[in-house]
Amino acid sequence: MKALLVVDIQNDFCPGGALAVPDGDTIVPVVNRLINHFDTVIQTQDWHPAGHHSFASSYGDKNPFDTVELEYGSQVLWPDHCVQGTKGAEFHPELNTLKSQVIIRKGFRKGIDSYSTFFENDQKTPTGLSGYLKERHISDLYTVGLATDFCVKWSVLDGIGEGFTMHIIEDAVKGIDLDGSLDQAWIDMKKKGVNVIQSGEILS
Repeated sequence: MKALLVVDIQNDFCPGGALAVPDGDTIVPVVNRLINHFDTVIQTQDWHPAGHHSFASSYGDKNPFDTVELEYGSQVLWPDHCVQGTKGAEFHPELNTLKSQVIIRKGFRKGIDSYSTFFENDQKTPTGLSGYLKERHISDLYTVGLATDFCVKWSVLDGIGEGFTMHIIEDAVKGIDLDGSLDQAWIDMKKKGVNVIQSGEILS
């Protein structure tokens, strides 16, 4: 069985948001059309408490996009974004959320960030998505959303590691691109075995 995985299409990742992905909102119409073609739709939501350890504002001498070493490894520091209960954490208002059966919230533990929809950044703490999919006999995940080079990439890599067949719909994702991170993300995903497709292959 197959499912559509809609990653972090939230206000703060769209133009005007605190951590905007360039043209991030332009994928919403494509994603909405795709949603209509899937019986199972899963959404993910960045859901940070105030003062999260991945926020540059949590450190007196750091700026956004600096890095720090935390217990689980190197961590990029971000502008405050997707804070629980704020408008920035809400889904894009034009995104069709009515068909979503489950919302996986991630990054809600103050001391650890979570890019992947399967594991937090320690690569040990599960989000519960893998068990949800296996219980429902879902083998193929079609991935869309934001941002290609962070949450989408790590979701794809971890999904493959968990034994799922991962597809990425190229015209339904957008990236941030920090110092070449977008090109590297595509290299990493293809090397691991992701199936890259276009939305037209599903919508036709």
